[in-house]
Amino acid sequence: MTDAQSWLPSLITLAGEDGDWNHYLEAVYAVFRRDFVETKPGYPGKRFAMKRHPMALGKEATFWHLVQEGPVEADRIPDLRRCERIGWPRPMIEALETGQVRVWRNTRGQNQRVVIAVNDFSYVVILDERDDFVLLWTAYVVEHQHQRDKLARECAASRKEGAGNG
Repeated sequence: MTDAQSWLPSLITLAGEDGDWNHYLEAVYAVFRRDFVETKPGYPGKRFAMKRHPMALGKEATFWHLVQEGPVEADRIPDLRRCERIGWPRPMIEALETGQVRVWRNTRGQNQRVVIAVNDFSYVVILDERDDFVLLWTAYVVEHQHQRDKLARECAASRKEGAGNG
């Protein structure tokens, strides 16, 4: 990560909770709850929503998508890098029109998605755009440079098509 993210909240670390996973998970969830359950970010022209069910351990499905990784839903595992950045999705969503993030639309299967990335493409937030609302889908660290380069090309292509503010 670079100084490009200095405007985002500090990381929430496991060490900051004395290495106690249960306390850490609750601290991470408290940020998610504050940012997406108790209040919701604004989104231009649409209602902001999240996927609540299935609930697991008393926590919403969207929460688990933000802090776990893996292709098979039932086998996803916690990702500390995702957990550490739980405070980043809301300010990134709220920064859509500030130039602090890159934003573009893409299609995955039949779904229209909005991709919000920090300027170096090292972290992304994915929203699933529906007719009258938008769902917070997931967010993750982009580990490899080739993946960041691919996102940069996708963003640039979208900008050329006039579909985003890249």
